[in-house]
Formats: sequence, structure tokens, C-alpha cells
Amino acid sequence: MEHHLQITDSRTGKSYTIPIQGDYIRATDIGRIGAPESKDDLATSLKTRPLHIIDNGFQHTACMESSITHIDGIRGTIRYRDFPIEGLFHEYVYEDVMHLIIWGSIPTQQQKDHVREAMSNAMKPPRSVKDVISSFPRDAETFPMIIAGMSAFAANDSVICKTRHQQSAMFHGHLEVADEALVRTIAYLAATISLIYCHKNERQWNAPEPNRSLLGNLLLMMGITDPQVERCLAKLWILYADHEMTNSTAAVLHAGSTLIDPVSAITAGIICGYGPLHGGAIDLAYEAFKQIGTPERVPPFIERIKAKGGRLFGYGHRVYKTRDPRVALIEELLEDHREAVDANPLLRVAMAIDKYANQDAYFTERGLKANADLMGCFLYTAMGFDTDMIIAITILSRTPGALAHWRESLTQPVKLWRPQQKYVAPLAN
Repeated sequence: MEHHLQITDSRTGKSYTIPIQGDYIRATDIGRIGAPESKDDLATSLKTRPLHIIDNGFQHTACMESSITHIDGIRGTIRYRDFPIEGLFHEYVYEDVMHLIIWGSIPTQQQKDHVREAMSNAMKPPRSVKDVISSFPRDAETFPMIIAGMSAFAANDSVICKTRHQQSAMFHGHLEVADEALVRTIAYLAATISLIYCHKNERQWNAPEPNRSLLGNLLLMMGITDPQVERCLAKLWILYADHEMTNSTAAVLHAGSTLIDPVSAITAGIICGYGPLHGGAIDLAYEAFKQIGTPERVPPFIERIKAKGGRLFGYGHRVYKTRDPRVALIEELLEDHREAVDANPLLRVAMAIDKYANQDAYFTERGLKANADLMGCFLYTAMGFDTDMIIAITILSRTPGALAHWRESLTQPVKLWRPQQKYVAPLAN
């Protein structure tokens, strides 16, 4: 055995050899370590309880084995299917990377055309979807509108509806059926977001076209015709296409482990994506920018954060011990669109915060830097999107990645996710 842990249990005196695989050990090997509940049971070895691990927040626990995305938070690298993200960013567009992440290869033109046609067909909303979106006030938050729209789409999909009413697995081990449903799920979300955008902005919704990409049709349905927007997002979305096992991706897989359909699974991820400690942090960061108002008021704002031990939303990341590699690529896009970025007063405040934080010991000593989610939103703002819609569009750009993980899980043995807990309250004898 090349590398292993040698563990001796002081309760029993028994020794165990735990194999080390890369940087991981298997929980099942830890589970082989056990001891009786009490000294009275020691002689008979009755009521032996296996050892368990407590890991609040899953900071040291891997729940899946995956071949999709590799992140090295120490070296600051990201690879999709072993392609460095920098090369993908400079040589391809999002449509190519989406195919790579889901199906494992850069697509041919024929493969692109097939996905485009399938998505555009699924993007055409039934009357009930349009009605449910239009029933919301125009100033309603986007989040509940997305959940309602996706639910209405699911109700009109006979395959999705059938999932909950048959004993055999609909998608597990049936990748052709899963791929068709996966493509429809992405299309449903794009159509829902476009309908919401048009409803909130009193715009005419446009039908999708079969020769356009996911992003191209999203902008077409929204009525956004500026080619600069599509060129920018076709690069920016590459950086958001997947980020390994995020909170929202884990939620998709947790729901998916019940053998539920992809629309339901991705809805679980969307709900998590809007949480204040996940994608919703962007909204809180922008609220702070508005409260500050001008770059001159940034220093006292930062000092208040430091004095109260508060949180500067949009700064810091659990994974990276160095600079997030996506930030340098976003800075290239910011430079390409410098005029639009500089013209926005809100972004001048954001840039002033970033400059101050990069020079302040409180942030530098803690390794707190603007994360890529926040930096990318500066581009969305420069392109004219409001904060509420930014989160929705960012979630759409991540959805193919999350569903790639769902698809990958369909090739692995079925295992219902059911974490354990440690009970800490008193128990009566």
C-alpha cells in the first residue's frame, strides 16, 4: 500500500490501516472503526457503533467523484474536462464550452446545429407559462417568477410529469432520454428569464430561431440586438459555466439523487443560487454600492465594516487561497468595455472599493479579494442589466454545468443522499 494512515483506537486498542487516494480517504474506511456503546458491552462486542465524521458545511468532505471540473485553490487554476480555462476563454465561445462540459468534447458544427434546433423548439412557451409570468406585478422580484415559470413549463412536459409516476428510473442509465430532458430544461429556463425580462420592462417577446445559440436566442427573445452584448457574454459565461461542487450544484445532485426530473433538480439549485451567501450576495453588494453613493465615501464605509467585523459582500471565496484565475480574464473584458464601465456611477463606487480593499491590510492579510461573481456583474451592469436580472442570467449560464453533474450522476450507482447528524441533547435512560 503506497500511502495510508495507521490509526489505533484508544477505546479498543485495535489498529486500522486507512488507504489514502490522492488527497482523500474514504468514509467507508473510517466506518470500519467501531467500539461498543459502553464498557459493559466491551467483553461481548455487542452494540458496536461505527465511527462517523462531523463536518459542518462539508468543508472537508467530497460527496462525488467527477471528471468535469478541476479547481486548484492553492495554485489558482481551473480546468474544464482538463482544458485550462484561459485557453477556452481566448479560443472559444460559451456554446463550445457548454458542449464540452456536458458531453465531454468541443462540438462540431453538426452537433451545434442539433443542440440549437432542439433548444429553440423547447423555448416556445405554452400559453400557461406566458399567463403565469404576466400574472406577476411588473415590479415583482425575478426569483419567484422563475420558480413559477419553470413549474408551468414542467407541467406541460409529459416526460417530466411521468417521472414521479413510474417505478423504474426514467433517466438513470438512459442518457439519450436524459440528454433530451436536459436540453429542454436549459431552454425552459432561458425562455422563462426572457419572458420575465420582457414583462418587467414592457417589451415585446420575440420567438427564438433554430440557427441561434442558447445565448443568442436569450438576447433575441429579450429584444436585445446590440452585438457587443452577445460578444461580451459569450466570453463571460465561459467563466461561470461550472465551478465544481458549489452549494447550488450540490443541491441539484441532492435532489437528483431521489431520481427526480432535471427541471425539479435545477429548481433546487436555483433556490440556493438566490441565497445571500451564494449568488444573492451580488444583490447585497450592489445595495451597499447604492448606499455609499460616491467614491469619496468609500473609505469611511470600509472602516465601519472593519470596526464592526461586518461582511463585505462579493469579497472572499472559500476555495481560493490565491487570486481567483477568472478575475484576470474578467479584467480583460472590463478593459474591452472600459467606456461603458466608467460611465456607470455605481461601478465607479465598486472600483473604488476594490482599489481600497486591495491596499488595506485588513483585507490583504485575510486574502479577501473581489470574487469573480461580483467582478463579472460589473460587465452586466455596463451592458444595461439591473441587479435582479443579473442573478437570473448568471444562474442560466451555470445551469448547463450543474446539469452536466446531474448527467454524470446518472452513470454512477444509484445512491440516495441522506446525510447523518450528531444528536447532542440529553437522552433519558
